[in-house]
Amino acid sequence: MPHSLFISDLHLSADHPESASAFSGFLASTAPQAEALYILGDLFEYWAGDDDIHDPFNQQVIQALARLHANGVKIYLLHGNRDFLMGEALAAACGARLLPDPSLIRIHGTPTLLMHGDTLCTDDTDYMAFRAQVRTPGWQANFLAQPLAQRKAQIEQLRAQSKQAQSRKTAEIMDVNAGSVTNTLRNHGYPRLIHGHTHRPARHEHEVDQHRCERWVLPDWYDQGGYLRCDESGCEAIKIQHG
Repeated sequence: MPHSLFISDLHLSADHPESASAFSGFLASTAPQAEALYILGDLFEYWAGDDDIHDPFNQQVIQALARLHANGVKIYLLHGNRDFLMGEALAAACGARLLPDPSLIRIHGTPTLLMHGDTLCTDDTDYMAFRAQVRTPGWQANFLAQPLAQRKAQIEQLRAQSKQAQSRKTAEIMDVNAGSVTNTLRNHGYPRLIHGHTHRPARHEHEVDQHRCERWVLPDWYDQGGYLRCDESGCEAIKIQHG
């Protein structure tokens, strides 16, 4: 049956060879059977700019995606909170198309809203302020004007600060805000919602204005992987064991 696959939060890097190996196996064995693969953010642990596409590890990921595209599978990318600097050069190298966040599309007959998910975490006001800053064209232009090595050093520093800040935040603050989810579903016509970011894989049902809406949260790939398979009959969450 024609179907599409959804993944997010792979956080691929040379420091996590198990995740990279699991992703390579997924692209070689599972993904070729699909019509489309949607990557809903944080494909990479971080992305310093498209001038980093020649890095050997990044090339492995890019070439694997390009092979999947050459086999006839459509690939779509959303920005995550770690790789929001992915640009058209990277997308072209992968054979992928960048989608805006959010994107409302019809998946095998069902209106489906695709998001990374970080914009739903509105209780985390410090992160939302940081996100607003780094998504401005001016900030990004200034950042990308710096040498690549300098950018990577800054990102590593920001990651360390973020990890420290997260240790002081409650789990509830870093999860989605119920009101934000409700408003998002209402504003987009009560679709099915698929997102990642929170690393809390689950299926939720929301009743909004007497409409029953399905929300799928995708898993991260740190300890094990997973994906969502959707066809005209619905969606199924499938785990991948690292090995």
